[in-house]
Amino acid sequence: MEFAAFLTRRVLWSLLVLIGLSVVIFLIARVVPGDPARMALGPTATPEMVDALREKLGLNLPLIQQYGLFLSGLAEGELGRSLLTEQSVNNDIAQTFPATLELVLTTILIAVVLGVPLGVAAARWKDSWPDTLVRAIAIVSAVMPSFFIALLLQVLAGYVLQVLPTTGRLPPDMEFSGPTGLIVLDSLMAGRLDVLGEALRHLLLPSLALSLATMGQIARITRASMIDVSRQDYIEAARAFGIPTSVRLFKYQLRPAFVPPMTILGLEFASLIGGAFVVELIFAWPGMAAYGIRAITQKDLNAIMGVVMVSGAFFVVVNLLIDLLVGVLDPRVRIRGRRA
Repeated sequence: MEFAAFLTRRVLWSLLVLIGLSVVIFLIARVVPGDPARMALGPTATPEMVDALREKLGLNLPLIQQYGLFLSGLAEGELGRSLLTEQSVNNDIAQTFPATLELVLTTILIAVVLGVPLGVAAARWKDSWPDTLVRAIAIVSAVMPSFFIALLLQVLAGYVLQVLPTTGRLPPDMEFSGPTGLIVLDSLMAGRLDVLGEALRHLLLPSLALSLATMGQIARITRASMIDVSRQDYIEAARAFGIPTSVRLFKYQLRPAFVPPMTILGLEFASLIGGAFVVELIFAWPGMAAYGIRAITQKDLNAIMGVVMVSGAFFVVVNLLIDLLVGVLDPRVRIRGRRA
């Protein structure tokens, strides 16, 4: 019961965060130079046409009234109409978000599959050459920008070796749609192994480009956490009783040591939802991030605010889920939740 009260407080704080985010992005979108009505209609539009569109969009109203309309739309789940596509921002995001979500989920999966074993290996052979190698890989992957890695992978795998596709989610001559919009999942449910294979091939390069920095962080934090847990009394007791190293590492150390990497994963997942802009552009990935870039360049106010609010909402939701998962992995969190 007390833990439920703790989560309720977190939800209320999360709502306050989203309201604060809505204020900030609303003000930023309004102070950026350029008239969105003029940019939407083009340079040949007459002043009367521009004024009519400004009135239709409510841009001639006071800022506080504009924000009130925006907030009431958010409360109803309505993000407005895009000037760029001339359709509802809700529809635009519903069409583009599955591609970004699929890319981010694959990125996180690769980062965990590579990062956690590297961190465990570095902790197991602390201060030896495997540890030095892992730390070097973590530092290099963390400091290299994702757009540079994306361009490098695109040139090497796509043009030099010509082994992987470099643009899109599927080949141009292959059409496929499913209920979730996640091509990998939908093709599995439909039994379309040909589509599944192509979807995975198209996913590999952009997800690798995005995952390397996250992989380095996970490896580094897993290493530090594993070393910290190895100094606990119960690990020393397990070592004294002669419990095999592999059992000690993966059964007794990794579970409590995975709490800090799990927190980082939540933050990375949420940030990748809105941070895959450049990689999506490089690989012509038809996701929400690329849609957001186009909205920014055209000063499509409703689309900009919609993308930011959806990204912020995912940031909040994912962090709430991480709180639950951390409570499962570490009972001390549940105890703190009961005392809070």
